[in-house]
Amino acid sequence: MARIAGVDLPRDKRGQIAIQYIYGIGIPSAKKVMADARVDPNKRVKAWSDEETARVRDIIEREFKVEGDLRREISMNIKRLQEIGSYRGIRHRRNLPVRGQRTRTNARTRKGPKKTVGRGKKAK
Repeated sequence: MARIAGVDLPRDKRGQIAIQYIYGIGIPSAKKVMADARVDPNKRVKAWSDEETARVRDIIEREFKVEGDLRREISMNIKRLQEIGSYRGIRHRRNLPVRGQRTRTNARTRKGPKKTVGRGKKAK
């Protein structure tokens, strides 16, 4: 089983798809890694030789920030925005959409289920 950046790659998937299981590697990065490592992107992970696995691992470790380091950097960036009191930091703190989406309607994923604010009982 190929283990790269602390992630066990699925053995039965194509190499290009399998390395996308690593946090921080998407489609364009996966294509670049496979080309640089000179590994056929259609070749299954279980068919990789030890040398091919080592080349892919080396390229990912050398050229990309992945998994724990990337997660730490992202959380530190968000924390910094919150500390300086920027608009984006305030939106993160209040758990509202950060990138300019409307919130009058929609935004339910970020805001959570509706909390209806009613009039209450009528006074006699």
